[in-house]
Amino acid sequence: MNKKEMVMEGLPIEIIRKRNMKNLYIRVKEKGIVTVSAPTKWKDEDIKKLICNNLSKIRKMRDRILDEERKNRRKYISGELHYLWGKPYELQVKEGGGKCKIEKMPTNILFTVPEGITRKEREKVFVEWYRQELKKVLYTMALQCEKRTGIHANEFRIKNMKTKWGTCNINKQRIWINLQLAKKPMDCLEYVIIHELTHLMEKNHTKRFYKLLEEFYPTWKEAKKRLDRMP
Repeated sequence: MNKKEMVMEGLPIEIIRKRNMKNLYIRVKEKGIVTVSAPTKWKDEDIKKLICNNLSKIRKMRDRILDEERKNRRKYISGELHYLWGKPYELQVKEGGGKCKIEKMPTNILFTVPEGITRKEREKVFVEWYRQELKKVLYTMALQCEKRTGIHANEFRIKNMKTKWGTCNINKQRIWINLQLAKKPMDCLEYVIIHELTHLMEKNHTKRFYKLLEEFYPTWKEAKKRLDRMP
């Protein structure tokens, strides 16, 4: 694997060449970093041409990610909206408690914190709370999805990911689910689980993959739209 940087119309792009790749992949990562993974046999001219043809899409995706990052810089103070299973809750912060505590009310989330606690410490508490909320439903839903698809995963794990809703290790039959899915409607979690289970049967996004996905979850397109559009 080797790396180099290319600048196109003022946009820095990291080019990563890998021997075992067959196709070229363009990704926009955290902080708007654009990477292009390409087979070693591809020439610079071919890579530039493909990037140029998709430059407007890359810029739109980059702008959207940067905008989301700006919006998601939470301060964990009273008045903020925080989502759980697709429903917005207004945060109410109560200072003076001996330790951090989160309580979900019908329309609010009550967050009790010690005085002087930092934003980073508040965020850590919220991340763990979301992890526990996701754990409450993940394994039951995973069993239901396995029963529906007839595909079994050896293990389901939760990870706070920046660019993927889910991923899987085909060799170990292990599926990782994004912690952020606790903020989305339940059917979005169901879609991601079935999507990753389908990858255990069909590695790439081939016609066969989408045919299987359609068979396992006929409304997957609607769930994906909700997943992409919701805050």
